[in-house]
Amino acid sequence: MDLSNQSLGVQNGKLAPCPSSPNCVSTQSEDSSKKMDPLPFKGDLTETKQKLKTILVSYPRTKIQKEDRNYIHSTFKTKFLRFTDDVEFYFDEEEKVIHFRSASRVGYSDLGKNRSRMEEVQKLYYK
Repeated sequence: MDLSNQSLGVQNGKLAPCPSSPNCVSTQSEDSSKKMDPLPFKGDLTETKQKLKTILVSYPRTKIQKEDRNYIHSTFKTKFLRFTDDVEFYFDEEEKVIHFRSASRVGYSDLGKNRSRMEEVQKLYYK
């Protein structure tokens, strides 16, 4: 399944839903197998974004593609086959949480890579 033309960004406070394939996780998913908990703000919006950006740029083969006031779109390339994964963050100022979505652009299974990556991001964020 090629997701390179998928809808990225935030619409009405929501990131795009995960596809039916198992290669996606999201804090806004209705599917418990794809659901993860959002991250709480650490300080104000500026401080929270800076903390997250520091984590993102520490990863090899990772680029921040787009950044708006309440949104970051980054891409991660896998180590061996160089597949691109889209990772989005929505900073919900009302709820004071960061919602995220991590999805593979191609393929069906990611062997749990999107989930394990986002669990690692969560651990670094809570440090």
